[in-house]
Amino acid sequence: MTRTTPANDSAAEPTNRRALRSQARGEQGRLLALSLPAFILVGTLVLLPMGWLFWLSVYGSDGFTLENYTRLLHPAYKETLITTFELAFLVTGLCILLGYPLSYVASQLSPRWASLVMLCVLFPFWTSLLVRTYAWLVLLQRRGVINTWLMDMGLIDTPLKLVHNFTGTTIGMVHIMLPFLVLPLYASMKTIDFDLMKAASNLGASPTRAFWEIYVPLTLPGLGAGVILVFVLSLGFYVTPALLGGGRVMMWAMQIERSMAVYGDWGAASALGVVLLVMTLGILWLLGRLTGAFAGAGGR
Repeated sequence: MTRTTPANDSAAEPTNRRALRSQARGEQGRLLALSLPAFILVGTLVLLPMGWLFWLSVYGSDGFTLENYTRLLHPAYKETLITTFELAFLVTGLCILLGYPLSYVASQLSPRWASLVMLCVLFPFWTSLLVRTYAWLVLLQRRGVINTWLMDMGLIDTPLKLVHNFTGTTIGMVHIMLPFLVLPLYASMKTIDFDLMKAASNLGASPTRAFWEIYVPLTLPGLGAGVILVFVLSLGFYVTPALLGGGRVMMWAMQIERSMAVYGDWGAASALGVVLLVMTLGILWLLGRLTGAFAGAGGR
């Protein structure tokens, strides 16, 4: 019987390591080959238009120019950008305040009642975005349903200004964006083992402390995903601000549409799109870092 000596083991170890590395490289190559059609599709539909957008923003009829970017320093563009981010942050914050309790209650209900709650959350998706926006216009206008009820009950003497302003735009956007936060947050809450809360209580933690120190950190991945969805969609929203804002609430997307449709200036519209894209990516990176840091702190 042949016995393996330590010298033979040490000589075979580098050979096995090289074989494993070669096998891993071959597997990665095969996975890359399988993913190549997807990379080509993404590059064609996403990266090429983005590159073309950037090129239009820096190249005009007279050659290379930064005029489209220097034009953005005008106070009107600054005000539009500030309004866009103010509205996006406000809508995201309100969705968190409304969506977190709703998701928590749904996650604690029985399957039948939880399904009913989620059905109510998903029901707006079955209706066109334009129809929902016009419905809010009917409800919030000066002679709309809400003002009529309030005046009939004697609570107000004159109609409230609920539409064609920042308030009406915020209400409509929160209604449309809320499901985008509830769905990932609810999915995250359903995966949490509630025995962890019982264990914290057995160790002396109050229900409030157990909720904030155990439950909330575990929901941060779902909350972070919902916040990113709501915030990014709010930044590029067009239909609801255009209708409920009545031209008084100017979003960045509306400014882009005006540059192309009214002035026919593709360079200015491209510069607006590039700036919005860069700022959005920067904020997403920051949100990702913060969400990861909070999740790590909760895990520790």
